[in-house]
Amino acid sequence: MDEKYVAMDVHKASVVIGVRNAAGKMISRATVETKAQTLKDYVRGLSGTIHLTFEEGTQSAWLYDLLRPLVAECIVCDPRRNKLLEDGNKSDEIDVDKLSELLYLGRLRPVYHGNHGTRALKELAHNYEALVKDQTRVKNRLKAIFRGRGISYEGEEIYDCQQTEPWLAKLSERGVRERARQLYQQLDQLAGWVATARRQMLAESRRHQAKKILQLIPTLGEISVAELIATVDTPHRFRSKRQFWTYCGLAVVRHTSADYHFEQGELRRRAKAGPTRGLNRNYNRRLKRIFKSAALTGSTKGPFKSYYQGLLGRGLSSELAQVTLARKIAAITLTLWKKGERFDPEKLVKPD
Repeated sequence: MDEKYVAMDVHKASVVIGVRNAAGKMISRATVETKAQTLKDYVRGLSGTIHLTFEEGTQSAWLYDLLRPLVAECIVCDPRRNKLLEDGNKSDEIDVDKLSELLYLGRLRPVYHGNHGTRALKELAHNYEALVKDQTRVKNRLKAIFRGRGISYEGEEIYDCQQTEPWLAKLSERGVRERARQLYQQLDQLAGWVATARRQMLAESRRHQAKKILQLIPTLGEISVAELIATVDTPHRFRSKRQFWTYCGLAVVRHTSADYHFEQGELRRRAKAGPTRGLNRNYNRRLKRIFKSAALTGSTKGPFKSYYQGLLGRGLSSELAQVTLARKIAAITLTLWKKGERFDPEKLVKPD
């Protein structure tokens, strides 16, 4: 069978391409411009069944949408998993040689790229989060000015852009006063942008059927639901709740060795579980924030409070109980989303 294994090392101005044949032999290398038509023409010029890969990065979503219809298989791979690329000398040609070898051997870990159905929501969610981060950054800078000069404040009063003059009058230095004035102007502008971005994101989320299901789960607010849909895209990506826990950063990592032993000539597995090493470190930070926040709220009110109290009654610490509750909420979210069912507090099983 005429199969080609194509690897691309993508840069701002150029793309280095390496091609292997069905026997795993490098048959060609090329460097082309990072332009849509140029890349499409190159891929179309290859004969046979094309397997294509490139690493996750700034341009990976654009490239996936551009080239996926032209090939039999397109893998956007996780660069953190490609240990072979870190060994020995490094250059663009060496990188595509190694990447195409990993593709040929089937050793690449794919990064999920969804369809166009949630693309608008993804962009709006990114926009909202970026503006919130900018707003937080300006607040921290403003707060640092007053704190550094021993000027006390309570709660959110220092951020009231309608009451700036009394606060500015407390700053005796002309330069720092002007700096604070400009920070207040930035904060006022960002407040409007954040509100607009939030409305746009929530309006787009209402176009998705999943919102009607997820918004009924206690402790998941409108913003969390919108970000959840934008991030997960479809729950059917995950075969089980354990895979979803890993993606959310809620999977327990265990390290074991010498798991089996012989007893009276029979092979037996050791009964004692291996020691834990905390939670997995490679995860989606947005989802972990959503479910940790949901667990924190659920531990104080709503139908999850009794579940949380039951965990404490079993002797779990408050930190471990909150992690367990976060895993519970994540599992319920995945199950209801897959089945299209509504949340029923009567079906919430209490811990033994």
